[in-house]
Amino acid sequence: MRGLFNINNPVMRFIIKLFDCIVLSVLWAVFSLPIITMGAATTALYYTVFHYLREEEGYLWKYFWNSFKENFKRSTLASLALLAMLAFLIYDAVALRLLIMAGNPLGRLYGVILVLIVVAIVWGIYLAAYCARFNGTVREVLRISFYLMMAHPLRSLGIMAIVFMCGVLIATIPGLAAFLPALSCWGASYWIEQIFELHLKQDEEKREEES
Repeated sequence: MRGLFNINNPVMRFIIKLFDCIVLSVLWAVFSLPIITMGAATTALYYTVFHYLREEEGYLWKYFWNSFKENFKRSTLASLALLAMLAFLIYDAVALRLLIMAGNPLGRLYGVILVLIVVAIVWGIYLAAYCARFNGTVREVLRISFYLMMAHPLRSLGIMAIVFMCGVLIATIPGLAAFLPALSCWGASYWIEQIFELHLKQDEEKREEES
């Protein structure tokens, strides 16, 4: 019985990690409430997932709050462009949905717009992850995060699948929103970190060739 409550016990470790995911998901939702702060909140989420959940370093709240403060301006400015794009795409999706109901053939573009919406959300994940892990101007964050997403289509499709499944599960069982945001970010981080490693390796090789 004593071993069951040992923090090194696999069951206890799972319970602790699940609780951490719940806390992180709630923090992300609360700090995203004004919408315009969603970029900074997502950056803080990724930073904490990587350092606290994956690397098991430091303290959850300290990592989340420090990242939110330090990256607030850059993440917010970068994400505002993305949020404007998402708003435009969602408006188009609603309009095309109405065209489908009216029998207009242009309504066939509805599926294309939905795909673009998912792509924009995935770009937002890359953007937040890049802000969390690297320095750079707003323009660099937008440009490099988009380049990395497009340069690694298979991994981006995997991240897209995670985002899609997360959305479907939350829409089906709303209670899962209590921990799925952090859990899906955790899953996506494995592909994203592989991409970052390749990116850093290519930059290092390029510098060596130039020198």
